Amino acid sequence: MPEVDLSVNLAGMTMKNPVCVASGTFGFGREYNELFDLSELGGICAKGLTLHPREGNPGPRIAETPMGILNSVGLQNPGVDAFIATELPFLRQFDVKVIANISGNTPEEYGIMCEKLAGAGVDMIEVNISCPNVKAGGLAYGTRPELAAEVTEMAKAHAGSVPVMVKLSPNVTDITEIARAVEGAGADALSLINTIRGMRIDVNTRRPILKMNTGGLSGPAVLPVAVRMVWEVAQCVKVPILGMGGVAKGEDAAQMMLAGASAVAVGTALFADPFTPIKVREGLREIAEKQGLAAVRELTGGVRPWS
Repeated sequence: MPEVDLSVNLAGMTMKNPVCVASGTFGFGREYNELFDLSELGGICAKGLTLHPREGNPGPRIAETPMGILNSVGLQNPGVDAFIATELPFLRQFDVKVIANISGNTPEEYGIMCEKLAGAGVDMIEVNISCPNVKAGGLAYGTRPELAAEVTEMAKAHAGSVPVMVKLSPNVTDITEIARAVEGAGADALSLINTIRGMRIDVNTRRPILKMNTGGLSGPAVLPVAVRMVWEVAQCVKVPILGMGGVAKGEDAAQMMLAGASAVAVGTALFADPFTPIKVREGLREIAEKQGLAAVRELTGGVRPWS
């Protein structure tokens, strides 16, 4: 039997396999490179960048949950210029697609970062719209279609030929409304889902475990929500989707792809087992082989709903 073709296309970006690592869970790859060759991956979504360096939130900012973790790290990062000067040259040593993730306080900040990163030669820019808009009283860009569209338009206007992928927040009433808005504003791809807002309380001290009170829930608990949202979004947009949220094995990734994702990202599972992305890739290969597929991309959109 011929070997299964693992390559996929995400908004014109060809990846050797459909498995990425999710932003914020892989740093800039240096620590993981001590364990395996980063060229094994299809893509690396680098840690979220802001225009200027950020220290992040005070601790405690990570809390375990029975099926995942809560985090309120607060976008600690060295800033976009330091990434371009130091981290991007390191990542360019490997045969892997580099996706820069950006967060801004204003549309103008997103535009400046897109221009810098496009000039530096990243393969794709992932725009995090779960950030507070300082001009709209702290309301997250990703919660209102018009705000999400405004950021997308600004990013596209400054990214040149580099594809722009918008990362959608699940903390909305209807994620398809946001998806349609950013597609209409020119997004080349969508990634979903970001973390789900959650909270844990120490019953003895009666204080929240996280210093910021609430945080983003990720891990196996969110997988069914993520699969459902990928499925809903895939039915209403034509742009490709990078699916994420609780992916820990090949079957999880296959669910995402059947729901409509062209590729997947592994996040929280990395903390328990840094080799998870490679295991997910091989799990996808086995599923494709068992189903007699010539290419793993044949899974995309293949779900057969009952009605």
